[in-house]
Amino acid sequence: MTDRDCAVSALDGVPDPAAMREQYRADGLDETELAARPMEQFAAWFREAARAAERGAFHEPNAMVVATADAAGRPSSRTVLLKHFDERGFVFFTNYESRKAADLAVNHHVSLLFPWHPLARQVIVTGTARRTGRDETAAYFRTRPHGSQIGAWASAQSSVIASRAELDAAYADLADRHPEGTPVPVPPNWGGFRVTPETVEFWQGRVNRLHDRLRYVALPDGGWRVERLSP
Repeated sequence: MTDRDCAVSALDGVPDPAAMREQYRADGLDETELAARPMEQFAAWFREAARAAERGAFHEPNAMVVATADAAGRPSSRTVLLKHFDERGFVFFTNYESRKAADLAVNHHVSLLFPWHPLARQVIVTGTARRTGRDETAAYFRTRPHGSQIGAWASAQSSVIASRAELDAAYADLADRHPEGTPVPVPPNWGGFRVTPETVEFWQGRVNRLHDRLRYVALPDGGWRVERLSP
């Protein structure tokens, strides 16, 4: 059997992506229904997503795809968890020596995507990311489960390691030094990023792929313009 035959046989029985179709039938999104500011609108949709998650419709409504690009413009993306949002923007936490942090150190532009598929909704954010203050980072770090605090020390995020055993050994050593019930210091190379939005698009799936896409665009005076995008 040739390499080509092996490759073809490995794909036998795989569902055809082109044949997968979902006909969205959700209610539409009209300009008159929008809040005055994007973070107010996001809060309204986030509440609905959280309620749907409580019903078991899907998991982790605070999961978002963060897309960054390095100094050469090479993009990368990954899923992280939103941990706070307010009028200033969206906050997530990470290792400051990770790939995403390295990208943001040279290119502050970032995109966020909230893929709320069960609601036939997406929220797409573009903006710039800056580190949060250490006080804000420490306040959040103290709310994390003890194991997650240890994990932040054990993992040199995005670096190459020899094996899973190496990671587990690092965690075990740290867990011995910081047993349950004892305080864990905040790692100096770990903290938050706040994404200040420049555009926030609310995407609502509609029948026949004629989706509603309404985008807030930041204005120099601090206000927002709303524009409708063709699907």
